[in-house]
Amino acid sequence: MEYVTLSNGVKMPVLGYGVYQVTKEECERCVLDALKAGYRSIDTAQSYFNEEEVGTAIRKSGVPREDIFLTSKVWVEHYGYENCKKSVEESMKKLQTDYLDLMLLHQPFSDYYGAWRALEELYEEGKIRAIGVSNFYPDRMVDIASFARISPMVNQVETHPYNQQITAKQYMDKYHVQIEAWAPFGEGRGGLFENDTLKEIGEKYGKTTAQVMLRWHIQRGVVVIPKSTHFERMEENFNVFDFELSDGDMERIKALDKEESSFFSHYDPAMVEWFVKMVEERKSRHDSSKEKKSW
Repeated sequence: MEYVTLSNGVKMPVLGYGVYQVTKEECERCVLDALKAGYRSIDTAQSYFNEEEVGTAIRKSGVPREDIFLTSKVWVEHYGYENCKKSVEESMKKLQTDYLDLMLLHQPFSDYYGAWRALEELYEEGKIRAIGVSNFYPDRMVDIASFARISPMVNQVETHPYNQQITAKQYMDKYHVQIEAWAPFGEGRGGLFENDTLKEIGEKYGKTTAQVMLRWHIQRGVVVIPKSTHFERMEENFNVFDFELSDGDMERIKALDKEESSFFSHYDPAMVEWFVKMVEERKSRHDSSKEKKSW
């Protein structure tokens, strides 16, 4: 395994296993498989609703907790100082751990400054080894890196060959914020797995297009957390440390950049409204659930 060193000196594996869209029913088995395949970095989030299954898998795996780099993320409805602090403690309870290696603020909306103050305190108390953000575009990343007491150590964003985030990465490098890809394959959108350039490069090295993409990310300094529910694919994704792309092949992949999201834009007001609606609906369901329990 290769590692990056975060701005505070903490070492983070460049390759991890992500459990976004892994169901509660499959999650425990998938995390156990990932750990069996050799992964030692696991990425989850409050909004994935599978923290408990991740924690159970880690406990059952027999892999020492200190050998695993565990990441979770605070969802928007838990922003604000008090709510964030409580939610992180709840996440640690679900994950069956007394510390987290990395905690991120999942989206750049609502009272993320209040939430950030809570993460700063938990970091200083030693309950979180590193703190960061997710989906923060360059303007908001520079804002929080400049004005917060402690600068983010990681920014997890959408980046893949069709959306390479060149400018965003330049600013992250400038402010010593590690870039991490939450969709290193762009979920295959736009036919990315079948892209002719990636297939040609893969044939040259005897690798799949997925392995080529992961190697390309790693060589440009991006931490990756590919997700798969199939053990064979997990092993394939992990097998990217025995080859190196040439400068010419790196440039060929760079030329694939469309400079636009394959998913959505956080700058789009309609998308912000969608997030607001989702938070309100979830809060309403939570309040309704609490009422039923009190009857």
